[in-house]
Amino acid sequence: MITSEAEARAWIAARPEGDCVALERLERLAALLAEENLRQNLVSAASLPQTWQRHFADSAQLLAHVPTAQAGPWLDLGTGAGFPGLVIAVLQPEREIVMVESRARRVEWLSRAAETLGLAKARVIGKRLELVESFPAAAISARAFAPLDRLLELSARFSTSDTIWLLPKGRSARDEVNRLTGWNHLFHVEQSLTDAEAGIVVGTLPGSNKKARTR
Repeated sequence: MITSEAEARAWIAARPEGDCVALERLERLAALLAEENLRQNLVSAASLPQTWQRHFADSAQLLAHVPTAQAGPWLDLGTGAGFPGLVIAVLQPEREIVMVESRARRVEWLSRAAETLGLAKARVIGKRLELVESFPAAAISARAFAPLDRLLELSARFSTSDTIWLLPKGRSARDEVNRLTGWNHLFHVEQSLTDAEAGIVVGTLPGSNKKARTR
């Protein structure tokens, strides 16, 4: 379990993606986040002293569930302050990262942060998810975006049978999976590395983006 800023930094640095360039970009992202948080409430002010643990490592841990060889765009829904979207873009700058965010001020922040950090393959779609044109995503993430059943209704159209879903759900993770009906899914819950009481819904939707027939 990652319980401090020092442990979070060390854990990220030990990952294959945690090279010097990535670490420098994350340092810059932390500074940009703190600066912007004075203008708009991106994250809780109380969480800023634990940015590496609460936001960076919390986002980066999702990479452990994505095969290294898997190619294709990563779709992050309701990116907000940039988590996990911007962190994934920093750690995998060669991958196309698509961040969907409907709030104009946050769209501006995400675009500016990506440009400042030199993340050429990260892009922001400033629309409600319902208005975003469908495309096949290799991975789909969402942090506190919507309840699991509603999330699938909105975003299953971006999924193929190979798409990996990565959904930090806090304490509700196991309950949401257990209550999910009407979907042909292979979801399970992984323990969060940054919160002993939190879980991450991980898995796939076999049969592409269609609901399973109920019997």
